[in-house]
Amino acid sequence: MRRTGVPDRVPFEISWGAFTPGLMGVYRQRTGSTLDPAEYFGFDTRFVTIGPTRKQSDFSKWYSVPLPKDVVWDEWGYGMMRGSMEHFMEYRFHPLSDMTAAEQVLSFDWPDVDADYRFDGMAEAVKAIHDRGYAVAGELYQTIFEIAWLMRGMENLLCDFMLNEDVAHAICEKLTELRVHQAAKFAEAGVDIIRLGDDVAAQKGAFMSLDLYQKFLKERTRRVIMAARRVRPDVLIFMHSDGNIKDFIPEYIDIGVDILNPVQPECNDLEAIGRQYGGKISFWGGIGTQTTMPYGTPQEVREAVRTVQTQLGSRGGLLLAPSHILEPEVPWENVVAFVEGARDARYQ
Repeated sequence: MRRTGVPDRVPFEISWGAFTPGLMGVYRQRTGSTLDPAEYFGFDTRFVTIGPTRKQSDFSKWYSVPLPKDVVWDEWGYGMMRGSMEHFMEYRFHPLSDMTAAEQVLSFDWPDVDADYRFDGMAEAVKAIHDRGYAVAGELYQTIFEIAWLMRGMENLLCDFMLNEDVAHAICEKLTELRVHQAAKFAEAGVDIIRLGDDVAAQKGAFMSLDLYQKFLKERTRRVIMAARRVRPDVLIFMHSDGNIKDFIPEYIDIGVDILNPVQPECNDLEAIGRQYGGKISFWGGIGTQTTMPYGTPQEVREAVRTVQTQLGSRGGLLLAPSHILEPEVPWENVVAFVEGARDARYQ
């Protein structure tokens, strides 16, 4: 990922916990294994995340509407309803949605994601993984923008960017303060990679202009990165955003991102991105989960692995992975074909 020299082979993983529940059942049936897929297939990375909260919160006071009994609550206070497909949830309840002033935002009962006890045992876990020869990633997804809209509501937040900047800044600033503390603690624990993530684009284009990204998110994300690097200067910074993100790549490079994920092939020109940015940033992903993995043949999956290696990592700087979690439509034979193709990938 540092693009210093030619690796002996191409590292790989299967993204986002490997499989949805339906495909996880197929994995158990076809392999007979009780191991986590990372262990069974030998992924080249492992991850750590913060421990569960001990904080007790009553989020109902932040809502002016009746709440169904089957709402699933997150510690950030947003409420979800189970969707109709596998692991997907419908985000229906947003605790900051009725707020009109920055002072109200600051009065919210924010979670203790940066508390010391949430990191208890992490350094020991990182060392144990290092002792087995793996790189370790600290998970800090949904870094600023995604949690902001989950708490405020997507339409509300995007309107705030244009019409109520004080509220938007208050939400993003509070989240940044929490993330700065978390990033430093991950670095103190010794992780090799900190995985940030904010989906700033859909498949046909960005959710916001670059001007708005620069005004509300860019420098705050830089602060999170710098907080980690003050503790561990060589920590690698990974940034996830689905969608067509080509216009954001220079912004990510400017704030110190080392690795871009997932480089979704259905809406990005991988060859052009690799050619333009391959010497400036590394890539993690590249294999389509809307196209190749569910609908290709095993041979087409293997060919995609070779193609993506050429497009994004001809001399290194690539970890092969599907662009998202694998859904039940993916044939088991294609999973095996991806793993075998990735294992066989070599540099000339």
